[in-house]
Amino acid sequence: MGILADGINEVIATTVNPETGIPNAAPMGIIARRGRTMMQLFHGTHTEANIRASGWVVANLTFDPMVYVESAFGDLPDEAFTEISTKILTEGVDIPVTMQRLSVGEGCEAWEAFTTTIVSDNPKTLVVELTPVASEILDLQPHPPNRAFAGIIEATVHATRYVMTRDPELWALIEQSAEIVRKCGGEEHVAALEVLIAFCQE
Repeated sequence: MGILADGINEVIATTVNPETGIPNAAPMGIIARRGRTMMQLFHGTHTEANIRASGWVVANLTFDPMVYVESAFGDLPDEAFTEISTKILTEGVDIPVTMQRLSVGEGCEAWEAFTTTIVSDNPKTLVVELTPVASEILDLQPHPPNRAFAGIIEATVHATRYVMTRDPELWALIEQSAEIVRKCGGEEHVAALEVLIAFCQE
């Protein structure tokens, strides 16, 4: 059983540079619709480069807002990752593959590993289709709907674009999300928001 729902799933995607062995984590929306699972990746990102080179990605479920912010703007420490092993069917043969997922210390509650197939490669984005190969529920907890967590996701999306463009309209959207986070969030949401704003103001 997979961990994704129909629609766009906000996850932390983990990949590895096969040449250096260095893992990477980044917030990512995985699209699951009409029986297909897809990712759209912007060129120039570590996630895109690693998927091109390795052909796999792991989707991690975490509800820790700080992980979304920190992985969007920087590199997580080595202890944020845990090695997993699975097998990928290649030309009729099961090939052992070592991957990296988020650690439980980063709030990882479940993960699903995928192989990737390039569907489209245009000047701006790479689109890949995902095929599941393994998944695990580690410690999935009930999470009541929380506008602050959704606000952190929204603010992070806008902030990754704002730091490149300094578009005042994007800043206004970040401020709207920040108001919701401060009103509806707990200490962990507000702390993540403060880190996000600091990144934007650098």
